Amino acid sequence: MPPFSPLAFAALTLELSVASMSAQDLLVRHELSVDGVKREALVYTPASATARPAPLVFGWHGHGGTMRNAARSFRIHEIWPEAIVVYPQGLNTPGRLTDPEGKKAGWQGRLGDQGDRDLKFFDAIWQKLHAGFKVDDNRVYSTGHSNGGGFTYLLWAARGDKLTAIAPSASAGRNKGESNPLPVLHLAGRNDPLVKFAWQEAMIRTLRELNKTSEGKAWDLDERCTIYPSAIGAPLVTAIHDGGHEYPKGAPELIVKFFKAHSKAKG
Repeated sequence: MPPFSPLAFAALTLELSVASMSAQDLLVRHELSVDGVKREALVYTPASATARPAPLVFGWHGHGGTMRNAARSFRIHEIWPEAIVVYPQGLNTPGRLTDPEGKKAGWQGRLGDQGDRDLKFFDAIWQKLHAGFKVDDNRVYSTGHSNGGGFTYLLWAARGDKLTAIAPSASAGRNKGESNPLPVLHLAGRNDPLVKFAWQEAMIRTLRELNKTSEGKAWDLDERCTIYPSAIGAPLVTAIHDGGHEYPKGAPELIVKFFKAHSKAKG
């Protein structure tokens, strides 16, 4: 047996310590001031993002959620560690379907609501990340659940030139990117008691018209989904499950797969 080496033992201990770090340990809380209001977000940045351009993903929690819950549910930073991933924190916001007094955190629902505070927050995060890291502007994505999905649709309408593809869940956006079609993955539950499936079906019909899609077929990246090919390079993929308003199991992997399939550079 080779002699005991304190150096080797220390190296092994360090390796095991790094391996045992939870994904949450890799997230760093960032604080910004937007119109004099403190805003915060959890941000994961791969070490490579200081040397070469990295994809950028925004993950918006639902109404009443938190940035930490979003990080645990979406897990984009775990599945796609090469990407910069941002989980922003919302402010107290009146909910159209629940919480009319605005006691819980959420996102503006329409252009102009709350002085566009959340669009300004997006802009502030964008500027900070571009100042500190190399961001691949050909691969910028947004996803969100419920109110966060609605805000993703609003981002498409207001900041669509900055986005490559989006993946809203359990939402029916009232703001769409009519002037800038994008690839969309829409996740919906047939038994959603809040954002009714009929509303989401209407949203899907609107998306098909906007993106000039043809008839649907099984998506070759995941046969459980339906893809509607687009004549203008903006396909729609639908992922329909039998559940309700919950964030569906397997959604994070599906979303990352969809995002990886789309890059402005690839057309």
